[in-house]
Amino acid sequence: MFRLMFYSPRIAPNTGNAIRMVAATGAELHLVEPLGFDLSEPKLRRAGLDYHDLASVTVHSSLAAAWEALAPQRVFAFTAHASTPFTDIGYQSGDVLMFGPEPTGLDAETLADPHITERLRIPMLAGRRSLNLSNAAAVVVYEAWRQNGFAGGV
Repeated sequence: MFRLMFYSPRIAPNTGNAIRMVAATGAELHLVEPLGFDLSEPKLRRAGLDYHDLASVTVHSSLAAAWEALAPQRVFAFTAHASTPFTDIGYQSGDVLMFGPEPTGLDAETLADPHITERLRIPMLAGRRSLNLSNAAAVVVYEAWRQNGFAGGV
């Protein structure tokens, strides 16, 4: 399945929404510290509702620790500054779909990480800054899952 990575997420409800989404799709959620909240925060738990026990969530102490644990073959970093649309990729099980913190996104140093296979963007109308993190992640995870026949879905 797909591995969704939030690098240093700042807003608890976005992560809570992502927990609910990965529970619904079978994707894994990987959170890279530092986090801008405590995982027991009520806003996160409320957003995730009762899906926490159904979701695969792993917290990594650093990006280096995440790379060591995941040993990814392909990492797609999502940034508004990329030129390749996310729909131009043929997603494969095991791909890492990497998103940066709210509201800044992935910084230049992180985007230069050699583990990153390609930078991708989600098209939007001109003059718009960005999508909400959990919405952007859901758009991409569902596209990857769709391309793979909604494996395991009903």
